Amino acid sequence: MNEYGVEMIPVSSSNVQAIGYDEANQVLYVRFNNNSLYCYQGVPIAEFDGLQNASSKGTYLNANIKKGPYPFQRLE
Repeated sequence: MNEYGVEMIPVSSSNVQAIGYDEANQVLYVRFNNNSLYCYQGVPIAEFDGLQNASSKGTYLNANIKKGPYPFQRLE
């Protein structure tokens, strides 16, 4: 669990260290390899599932989340 009450799942990626999802609030948490933590608001569960199952987490994140309509903020 991170300090926001979300379980962070380690992933194999050159850019992303771990991801977590708050289903009740549709918030995606992404911890990058530089240890920064971002949250993305209004992310549907299907996008989180897609990210989890993507062969390249960074590519999926850039194409579907970062360029999507999801407001984000850096938490750490």
